[in-house]
Amino acid sequence: MAVGSRKLAIAAFCPDSFFILLSTPCRSINTTEVLSPALLTWFSLGILNKDRYRAMLDVYGTLDEALARLSPDVLQALGCRSDTIEKTLVRIEEFNAPQYAKELQKRGVDIVALDDPLYPARLFEIGDPPVFLSYRGDLLILEQPSIAVVGTRQMTAYGKRVTEEFVPEFVRAGLVTVSGLALGIDAVVAEETLRANGKTVAVLGHGLGSIYPPSNARLANRIVEQGGLLLSEFPLEMPPDKFTFPARNRIIAGLTLGTVVTEAPEGSGAIITAELALEYSRDVFAVPGHIFDDNYAGCHKMIMRSQAKLAQSATHVLRDLGIVASEQPESTYEPTSNEEKILYGLLSSMPQPTDDLVAKSKLNPGTVAATLTMLEISGAARNVGGGSWVRG
Repeated sequence: MAVGSRKLAIAAFCPDSFFILLSTPCRSINTTEVLSPALLTWFSLGILNKDRYRAMLDVYGTLDEALARLSPDVLQALGCRSDTIEKTLVRIEEFNAPQYAKELQKRGVDIVALDDPLYPARLFEIGDPPVFLSYRGDLLILEQPSIAVVGTRQMTAYGKRVTEEFVPEFVRAGLVTVSGLALGIDAVVAEETLRANGKTVAVLGHGLGSIYPPSNARLANRIVEQGGLLLSEFPLEMPPDKFTFPARNRIIAGLTLGTVVTEAPEGSGAIITAELALEYSRDVFAVPGHIFDDNYAGCHKMIMRSQAKLAQSATHVLRDLGIVASEQPESTYEPTSNEEKILYGLLSSMPQPTDDLVAKSKLNPGTVAATLTMLEISGAARNVGGGSWVRG
């Protein structure tokens, strides 16, 4: 059912509220202490996709009002199946919002909603972004340039070696790595990122109430401890199943500038992620392997069909993405003024024109120009031509 049809169908059951088109977004969320009971309830139900969410807000104005008006008829108008309707109504009756909030807080889990200013900008651009994201760690690292590195669980020694070669170079170039925390390539991506003192994002195919596989639980904790992020669209207690992992893949593809497949057979989750990245107009790269190796059949097929660019090295990937890697060792620069702090925080390995830095920093052009010059003198910034700047 189309969004407009859903609005009309819902309005038929609540004519008094059809013209309340407040379009009130969920308030900015940074801690479980400010999560409303209605938002927690909707998150725990796990039934809102983007279209349903928009329809509910257009008709009711807020999630609180939408929850108060929820009924079997409204759920049916949203397109929910009869078994989903029954489970949803039982869940609402049993749900204890204060207890759920305490559980989130105990586990260090926060939630951000689709219209929140903290919602990841690149993910917001895709056609079907998740309405809610639960997370542990630093959500703000998603504002930095990032790259997905994905592959098979049954990796070979060659696939492992390729991943170990690529990831540190991505980290040195200032990229945040994104993967899925599964066995095999995913785990190597996280391990190598941490070893290189980088930041990594693990997108999970289940709720953050547990880690799957359990053998990666310690790795998950290290990711958070070292400034990274665990991310999931699923309710806290949601277990993994055959549907949750494909859904997870669209988040990996949607968060990043591009996706690199370091080893994948045909039809694998890594190939699904790469295909989704193509749908989102993101760059896709695939590493070639032995022509007789089925573990590389997916990579070879994407290269052969010109769906993926052949990735012979991390340098080729970075150059294609327009990433300017620093030629200097990692900077120990400390800002000496508030203006330097603001601009240095905005700079990354992705070239940005001076005008963009003026707009983002909200500083006047003269101050930005003078501050960038001081940063360049100190080695903290680099003019890469055309009036564009990167970190030094």
